[in-house]
Amino acid sequence: MDSASDSSEKKEDHTHASSTVHGYDVDVGAHLITETDRSLTPQEASQLRAKIDWHIMPFMCIMYLITFMDKTTLGEAAVLGILEDAHLTTNQYDWLGTIFYLSYLVFQYPQNLALQRFPVGKWMSINIFLWAVVLLCHAACKSFGSLLAVRFLLGMCEGAITPGFMIVTSMFYTHAEQTRRVGYWFLMNGFAVIILGFISYGLLHTNTASFMPWQWLMIITGIITLITSVLFWFFFPDSPTTARFLTPEERVAAIRRIQVNQSGVENKRFKREQSVLISTVRDALRHSLFGRFLETIKDPKTWLMAFFAGSANIVNSLTNQRQLIVAQFGFNDIQTTLLGCVDGAVEILTIWLGVVLASQHSIGRSYAGVLMYIPAILGAILVSTLPFSNKIGLLFSYWISIFAIAPFTIFLGWVSSITSGHTKRITTNGIVLCSYAIGNAVSQFMWKAQYQPRNHVPWAVIASCNFAAGIALVVLRFMLATENRKRDREIPDDKQDAVYILDESGAERKVDKAFLDLTDKQNRDFRYVL
Repeated sequence: MDSASDSSEKKEDHTHASSTVHGYDVDVGAHLITETDRSLTPQEASQLRAKIDWHIMPFMCIMYLITFMDKTTLGEAAVLGILEDAHLTTNQYDWLGTIFYLSYLVFQYPQNLALQRFPVGKWMSINIFLWAVVLLCHAACKSFGSLLAVRFLLGMCEGAITPGFMIVTSMFYTHAEQTRRVGYWFLMNGFAVIILGFISYGLLHTNTASFMPWQWLMIITGIITLITSVLFWFFFPDSPTTARFLTPEERVAAIRRIQVNQSGVENKRFKREQSVLISTVRDALRHSLFGRFLETIKDPKTWLMAFFAGSANIVNSLTNQRQLIVAQFGFNDIQTTLLGCVDGAVEILTIWLGVVLASQHSIGRSYAGVLMYIPAILGAILVSTLPFSNKIGLLFSYWISIFAIAPFTIFLGWVSSITSGHTKRITTNGIVLCSYAIGNAVSQFMWKAQYQPRNHVPWAVIASCNFAAGIALVVLRFMLATENRKRDREIPDDKQDAVYILDESGAERKVDKAFLDLTDKQNRDFRYVL
């Protein structure tokens, strides 16, 4: 009897040891979550979410507003005299839009690596500060070469903002909440267009002999960004585990609240193993760096998402071209500037409508995106086919085409909900946003002088790419739904339910699999949001 008991204990010890990992191998949330098993009541969870909203959403909304306002200064500058003052041709102007996204593309993956290695809030603050300095330098540029240089630097800095916001949103919110939160800070783009439109309208009435209106625009937006970067450094959190606006108890509760995501908070070690599917927890947490990268590369949904990001952002070329397009409809500079404010209002309404539809369980992310593409495609077709004398009809058709912006907003909130494992998540973000940059970069060259003023070719390309992006959303949903059904039929594997971590003192503590920093393929309890 004693012999059997000893044998059983030895076996138990062996099993336990094989599932013990170091604290630095797991998600940072594991160190807090193991301190208590207390669950949150719905009221407590709601109050905590409200507190998080009030402390981080205003910063994210204001910052995204400012960065988009800064990014689109080139479009406003087109009617404020930059073309004549810097002696730019149409091709050179297009290159100023393209170089921004080429730089964004080159630095996207390094920026994502930095976001994993360094505190997220601090790294974004540094990039925002440099962004402001570069924007101020725009005012001193009077040639194509100098403008090309500062636009390149601007793209490098911007590469940290959207992926940083995606990471922060996934850290603080559940999958069900993320789509609306991404929508809230993304629709600030519309407010940016409105505010920039009124600033430009005022600057058109300035008369300073040695300083052009477009230069004042760069100075004003640069100073606003500089002030915001300082506030961001001191008040924006890096993670729920270190957020100063939360008490120690609330930090634990914040981690517990997002446990349902089955994707943890973050891990500061870049893991190679998030590239290959590993059979055991110990291997999954300690495999080579090249592994996890490979899993991301081999995952079909990674490339389907990349295809969508590229095709969905062909329409984003309107950001720099919209003022010129509306002017070609037959409106003067003052009218064009004020009508630009309507662009912003349409963008706000379409993004809001899109995320509301996506949040409905009966519709979901994919179908909501497709619904928004239907009027967008119709608008692109009408702009190209209506009589050019019908400038009001053309204007309204152009506004309807802006509906195409909403699906990408929905998609940004979706990416974090269908990817798990911090290394895999930042790698996926990098690939998706590189594709985003490629779509934006190549689309600038559609707007050639030979196609003006009707621009039949650019509008045909936009309509076609919108259609392709809609198909990609449907295929992605089918893939995820199929995988969910497959996992529902699987026999539960409890190997990952008894994993322990070694803390700094050498003591062992049990950790929930949601905080093992497993990828969505390794964690069979993970379900893809549709």
